Amino acid sequence: MLSLHSMATFLFDKIIFGPVWSRRLGESLGINLLPAGRKVCNFNCIYCECGITPSIDQQIRFPTVSEVKDSLERKLAEMQENSAYLDSITFAGNGEPTLHPEFSGIVNEVIRIRNRFFPKAIVSVLSNATLIGSDLIFDALLKVDNNILKLDSAIEETLRQINCPRGNYRIGDILETLIKFHGKVIIQTLFLRGYCNGNYIDNTTEKEVNAWIRALEMIKPESVMIYSLARDTAVTTLEPVNGHELNAIAEKLESRGIRTQVTP
Repeated sequence: MLSLHSMATFLFDKIIFGPVWSRRLGESLGINLLPAGRKVCNFNCIYCECGITPSIDQQIRFPTVSEVKDSLERKLAEMQENSAYLDSITFAGNGEPTLHPEFSGIVNEVIRIRNRFFPKAIVSVLSNATLIGSDLIFDALLKVDNNILKLDSAIEETLRQINCPRGNYRIGDILETLIKFHGKVIIQTLFLRGYCNGNYIDNTTEKEVNAWIRALEMIKPESVMIYSLARDTAVTTLEPVNGHELNAIAEKLESRGIRTQVTP
């Protein structure tokens, strides 16, 4: 259970949203594979801009493959007609996109439509990595240009405090599968500190950063994105980590030959 000092943030009410300017991806057109106006996720991250994850107490209606395809085609045709610029088509939205039962097929459709309208745009997926043990999801993630997977801590206790995973989650299993991408993965990490449920959480300590770096040396990602809080969060008693500290962490990674992008 998250702290009572929490607040609702925002949810997307459409399948396609934007384009919006992304701190990490540039001009980005979003794809929300979760229900409109409702968060569906197997994480309950204390910093989530979509607010606290509700209990699943009713039938979930995901958008169909046809609905996603038609919505994306209409939007890209409109953007093409208006000579709009686009850096990325990004799977994001109201929770974890790989929870959609047709995720793999939708990835194939999105790549096909991208090639037709904006062939220079990249296809990105922002995922919490919980379902990468599925062969279908693993193979789909290998097809996209930016396979961006979350790793906020390599220490199980801290990860559970920050991400609050639901179901059978083990950091060891996730790390083993991340290694199997053989570098075709971008790791995304949010650094923060603050109180939640009476516990002080800080994933910037020497112990935390050293464990995280050891994990990254095993994963050998093509790059790492590190950032901190910039929007309203599910729990309000959290503090952002400043740019100077983020740059110091990045320097440690860069010294080990791991390319790092810092977004203060």
